[in-house]
Amino acid sequence: MKGARAAIVRTAMVLGPSGGALPLMRIPFRLGLGGRLGSGRQWVPWIHLDDIAQLFLFAVENLDVHGPLNGAAPWPVRNEEFTRSLAKAVHRPAFIPVPAFLLKAVLRGFSAELLDSKRVLPAAPVDHGFGFRFPDLEGALKNLLP
Repeated sequence: MKGARAAIVRTAMVLGPSGGALPLMRIPFRLGLGGRLGSGRQWVPWIHLDDIAQLFLFAVENLDVHGPLNGAAPWPVRNEEFTRSLAKAVHRPAFIPVPAFLLKAVLRGFSAELLDSKRVLPAAPVDHGFGFRFPDLEGALKNLLP
């Protein structure tokens, strides 16, 4: 419709307690089998489930918000830091890296989702005054993995 306002939320990996990637990642980490993926230097954008839900509401309720909005936490981390933080949250070591060649052989094209670097920042939400309840990974994991 011409003249209609459109706000498009592009979501990073959403971390929630019972769905998505976190419960799947938690299994090997709780078994002490966690480790970085590939070099571990790739950026991993993420967002807490509560924050992405609030961002959708924020976009609907604020008429001055339009265009693309990055649904990602303001403090992205590299895979090696994500690995350390998740291991710490589940009180286990993380020292078994998964080589890139193995991910590529097993996951084929999907391996790019895990190995490619994506440093995503939520510039537009922050510029519009959106406040994150969980801006850092350690706090988010502490909330999700009590």
